Amino acid sequence: MSVVGFDFGNESCIVAVARQRGIDVVLNDESKRETPAIVCFGEKQRFIGTAGAASSTMNPKNSISQIKRLIGRQFSDPELQRDLKSLPFNVTEGPDGYPLIHARYLGEMRTFTPTQVLGMVLSNLKSIAEKNLNAAVVDCCIGIPVYFTDLQRRAVLDAATIAGLHPLRLIHETTATALAYGIYKTDLPENDQLNVAFVDIGHASMQVCIAGFKKGQLKILAHSFDRSLGGRDFDEVLFQHFAAKFKEEYKIDVLQNARACIRLRTACEKLKKVLSANPEAPLNIECLMDEKDVRGFIKREEFEQISAPILQRVKRPLEKALADAGLAVENVHMVEVVGSASRVPAMLKILTEFFGKEPRRTMNASECVARGCALECAILSPTFKVREFQVNESFPFPVSLSWKGSGPDSQAGGAEQQQLVFPKGNPIPSIKAVTFHKSSTFTVDVQYSDVSDLQAPPKISTYTIGPFPTIRSERPKLKVKVRLNLHGIVSVESATLLEEEEVEVPVSKEPEKDNSKMETDEAPSGTAAPSANETDVNMQDAKGTADAAGAENGVAESGDKPVKMETDSKVEAPKKKVKKTNVPVAELVYGAMLPADVQKAVEKEFEMALQDRVMEETKDKKNAVEAYVYDMRNKLSDKYRDFVTAPEKEEFTAKLQEAEDWLYEDGEDETKGVYVAKLEELKKQGDPIEERYKEYMERGTVIDQLAYCINSYREAAMSNDPKFDHIELAEKQKVLNECVEAEAWLREKKQQQDQLPKYATPVLLSADVRKKAEALDRFCRPIMTKPKPTKPASPETRANPPPQGEGQCQGADANASPNHNNVPSENATAGSGEAAPASAEPMETDKSETASTTA
Repeated sequence: MSVVGFDFGNESCIVAVARQRGIDVVLNDESKRETPAIVCFGEKQRFIGTAGAASSTMNPKNSISQIKRLIGRQFSDPELQRDLKSLPFNVTEGPDGYPLIHARYLGEMRTFTPTQVLGMVLSNLKSIAEKNLNAAVVDCCIGIPVYFTDLQRRAVLDAATIAGLHPLRLIHETTATALAYGIYKTDLPENDQLNVAFVDIGHASMQVCIAGFKKGQLKILAHSFDRSLGGRDFDEVLFQHFAAKFKEEYKIDVLQNARACIRLRTACEKLKKVLSANPEAPLNIECLMDEKDVRGFIKREEFEQISAPILQRVKRPLEKALADAGLAVENVHMVEVVGSASRVPAMLKILTEFFGKEPRRTMNASECVARGCALECAILSPTFKVREFQVNESFPFPVSLSWKGSGPDSQAGGAEQQQLVFPKGNPIPSIKAVTFHKSSTFTVDVQYSDVSDLQAPPKISTYTIGPFPTIRSERPKLKVKVRLNLHGIVSVESATLLEEEEVEVPVSKEPEKDNSKMETDEAPSGTAAPSANETDVNMQDAKGTADAAGAENGVAESGDKPVKMETDSKVEAPKKKVKKTNVPVAELVYGAMLPADVQKAVEKEFEMALQDRVMEETKDKKNAVEAYVYDMRNKLSDKYRDFVTAPEKEEFTAKLQEAEDWLYEDGEDETKGVYVAKLEELKKQGDPIEERYKEYMERGTVIDQLAYCINSYREAAMSNDPKFDHIELAEKQKVLNECVEAEAWLREKKQQQDQLPKYATPVLLSADVRKKAEALDRFCRPIMTKPKPTKPASPETRANPPPQGEGQCQGADANASPNHNNVPSENATAGSGEAAPASAEPMETDKSETASTTA
């Protein structure tokens, strides 16, 4: 099971993986820790990540970036419209009111949804993780901004599906940061809460989170944010400043040229980083536009002056987070600042003034979110044992249910009813149950109670509950379960019809447990459940709202009363049997991709990934042809010059030149098969030359090995050593004959070879010499290592066995005599598995025989 965390940022992405020794940030193909969040569409393939960033300057109109700002947002969103003005690619409004991205791909204009493009980015991040882990990556955790709406969260899940990922959780970026900060702390208090403010100033947004830490747990006390306050705003200020300056000084309008805009923005981003560490900085760009080189200069004071409108907005999220957490500035014990734009000195100055203490930088500003995501994935994964640490997350927006009374309902008259289900700060995950009194199909809307912070439509989704089965009971109850899941997505999970049957069953007079109120179920294991106090508060809120919405106060109900959040205590009475029936629930999410569309996008992504892979393989084969041409041409003049005739060299050189010219002209854009065929054609002429050189270099070594093998066996066969006495003379003669035959073959072939020039086809091949040596060894070894016949053991030899020889052959103990005296052996035979008799005489061979066996 993979344990991976993805931090997909507006500008760049980071991948972290959990290993046995901790969390590692994974390097991409360029050995960088950050991967640009860019997809560049080309004529033949896509370039994603680092390759996309390299192509974006040359192909700006087809380079899609800042996808995080586009997903799940309506085209008419004023914030989106502002963002689009600075983006070089074309975005239009789709038929559903959401943005469509236009790019030229495979020679024609194509349209892509932001979710599809995000799927491409996640697919690239997945491949980076897979290369590092050498394993398939499916399960992961993805960091998202706290301000993401329900639709944006669903869009991230859809993009993950397109990329072939299964997110165990979408975790808020600030929560991931808090987790990465707190889980390693061993000095957290057990009783008093340690309050830490995390200020994350990223490329495009600012998020503030106040977290309370105790031993083994963290609780998110408050969230706040500014969705359009980040590092790119400072870049934009510098960009506009220098664009105006160059228009005045150099009479060039950068805004009219997409490529010049990208180059100037990149230079301004570098300038901002230089100003973070220096009081002044220069800006120089060669040939920016109209073949003009431009120069600029700015001081930090001037930069802060032109950035004043941005800096003034920093305090608002800080004040809001403190107010929501119910804390004074003095109650915040530490301030941690992270995010790529947190290095601007003016930002730090504002934070210091606001909190009255110096912000700390104990965490890696760019990598902490990815590390927190990987940690959360490890906590949720069964494959890792992680230190016990609870994460009590809170939901940043209040969510309500609303519905209309039916026609027959004379009292409600079809009026809109609304009930707050998940208040702001509600724990994640959470399940609540709402009881309705309905007898026919009706619809329930899930919507935001307050959209002032969101700038999004209030309605999230609509659920049609019904049709109902035949209802026998006079007072049917419908229990609707509403779930706020780990991803922060609200949905109606199920609807159950509860009917009391006529048959009464006598029960004890204990009060019946009331399950029909709005309830908060305990959160799943592995996450923190809401405390008892929070549950009581939620239920009290439910009661108050229910009364306001027309809850029953002793008045008889009509058959189709809209809803009642039951709050009255039960009267002691006989219990009736309750029949439970599931009622169908149909979901409609506004703006979300349909399952069929997601499946089509998965197939489309597979096709594009296949096209990319084919193009990469084609490039590899083309490069192989090019490399072969250059390599072989150099070797013909150096290593191989003695192994090729002058006419052959001239002909082959001409062919290599022809192949090179073809590569840069007609063969510039060919298929993989054509390049493979071209390489094979060249190798037909080049391989024999390479073979001659290779044979020449190897021949001496293998001849020496065969000669050594012949001499070793011949000496052993002619030796007077007693250890060979048991071998018959006829057998020894066979060995000598075989050695003579092999030596004669080698002498003959060597003489033939020595008479040939180096450029001629060799007659003595290394492979043949090796085969001859193997055949000789196969014939001689069984004879020369034949075991001695067995003989009875004597007491003297049993007491003092002779020392074993240095070059003992395999199977030397096979001729040991049986142990008639049943004396246990001190030495075990290597291959027999039984104890050898003490009288066994080891067969010794000289070193030459040992050497021959290795030949």
